[in-house]
Amino acid sequence: MTIREHIIVGINEAVKNGAKKSTACSVLNLPIRTLQRWENDKLGDKRSIIIKHPANKITDSERRKVLEICCSDEYKNMTPNEIVPRLAEKGQFIASEASFYRILKDKGLVKRSNPGKSSRRKKATELIATGPSQVWSWDITYLRSPVKGLFYYLYLFQDIWSRSIVGWRIHETESAEFAAAAMEDICSELGIKTVKLHADNGSPMKGATMLATLQRLGVIPSFSRPGVSNDNPYSESLFKTLKYHAGYPDYFESIDHARAWVKNFVDWYNNFHLHSGIKFVTPMQRHLGLDKAILETRKITYQKAKQKNPMRWSGDTRNWDWQETVILNPETKKDLLVDIAC
Repeated sequence: MTIREHIIVGINEAVKNGAKKSTACSVLNLPIRTLQRWENDKLGDKRSIIIKHPANKITDSERRKVLEICCSDEYKNMTPNEIVPRLAEKGQFIASEASFYRILKDKGLVKRSNPGKSSRRKKATELIATGPSQVWSWDITYLRSPVKGLFYYLYLFQDIWSRSIVGWRIHETESAEFAAAAMEDICSELGIKTVKLHADNGSPMKGATMLATLQRLGVIPSFSRPGVSNDNPYSESLFKTLKYHAGYPDYFESIDHARAWVKNFVDWYNNFHLHSGIKFVTPMQRHLGLDKAILETRKITYQKAKQKNPMRWSGDTRNWDWQETVILNPETKKDLLVDIAC
């Protein structure tokens, strides 16, 4: 008989002799609800600390058999994914591939085929801009056409320091040739001699024509890591602003319609949009260096307001300090720790 069963029997005896059940429980420092749960529990102790052995658990003899097979001359150079099917061909099943791996791992017999090669994803390239026309970001997004499944493609180039759109093109296809021509035109229009250009790993970005053009123009290419979309955050954020902009249509009636709409959007974005990432000035104000005076005026206004009514502020006023540096894919604390460990 378990301790729980002894307690239940003892309390029942006390109740038969005239004691109250609640009093008997208090003497044992046992909540009466716990006693009631024990009495109603038909499945036994359901506490999570109980160690239960599943009915399909692999036996010790089966474990030894797995290790014996994996270490044999016939199978020692094979993985469990190869061993289990070969055993099945012989009419023999001991355990699944996952169980084979688990047993081998418990014995320390699982290792990398090439221990010198790390599977850790490399760090993103850090690009730093301290002024306009130093680092650009670009990408391609689709614009719906009247025909389902067919799109117009917007090539959009942005200066990450000022967030201004420095150039754009719309074509009916994606191609490295169109991207190269757009880049050449933009550099010629703005008189750009050297700039770093970041993009993702799409074929137009890494096409031979595009790379050759960048090399000829003196542009330094940079690319996101494969499968990591947030390595190009400025372009992704810009596309969201574009597609959530008031008046963005369900589809564009023609490529000329798309070009006209995007032209108006670029004018609004560069000259009227107060961008949250640059302290709510317009991209063109920052690009032209007008934002310093604007931010200083705001800073003085807030300081005067605090002096006039200090009870309105429990701490410092809003930060209107000018942002000198913009970093694309900055190193994180985790990256720095990895470097130290290496």
